[in-house]
Amino acid sequence: MIEKAHESHGAIIKRLKRANGHMLKVISMIEDGESCADVARQLQAVFKAVSNAKQTLIRDHIDHCLSVEAIKTRSAVDIKKELAEITKYL
Repeated sequence: MIEKAHESHGAIIKRLKRANGHMLKVISMIEDGESCADVARQLQAVFKAVSNAKQTLIRDHIDHCLSVEAIKTRSAVDIKKELAEITKYL
């Protein structure tokens, strides 16, 4: 099923590109023998960027795809299944 892009998708893409840049920096730092503390700090930045992107995506999905308007045409069972599926990633 192809979903219509949500308003937040542009911001999510920017966060993930930033995380990708951080990850490339981590690889470079390890290859260059930089300190473990510095590498760990950079890895934390990767983790935080990905985590924030994931939370934004999930919240946006709940707000738009499980809104009152969206659920008018769907069964309660379908909505419950979808909510259970998406929230397991929180």
